[in-house]
Amino acid sequence: MYKIVKIVLIVISVISFGLLFAMPDGDAPMAEAMESGGLNAMHWIAYILLFIAVLATLVFGLKNMASTPGGLKKSLFGIVGLLVVLGIAYGLSSGTDISVDEMLSKNNIETSESEIKTVGAGIYTFGIMLLAAVALIAWGAIKKATSK
Repeated sequence: MYKIVKIVLIVISVISFGLLFAMPDGDAPMAEAMESGGLNAMHWIAYILLFIAVLATLVFGLKNMASTPGGLKKSLFGIVGLLVVLGIAYGLSSGTDISVDEMLSKNNIETSESEIKTVGAGIYTFGIMLLAAVALIAWGAIKKATSK
């Protein structure tokens, strides 16, 4: 299995390297560059690799979760925790941070308050997860330093 994966990755790498030379140069007009065959092929390779990565993650994650005692319980705690963080972030975002009319007049972007609130929730989620990661790293460092 390992040899097959290695060979497939080498083949994809060689194809991608070859497609690198089919990419449009920086002086090409945007419309022409977007219609480039090399660029489209690179996008398809990226989509295929993303699909393989997501599929492998799901299959092996579910297999590991089912084979490990308490794996389902830990996974449910993680999912519930993530949903709680998303709920808090959505509650914190107001949706009125940016004027909808201003977005349309200055940037020519049509949007709504719900879209702005969703983006705000994503930003708050990132901030909460970042703070949690820093706190856990600090906790581990303090615990390690004080246990000696």
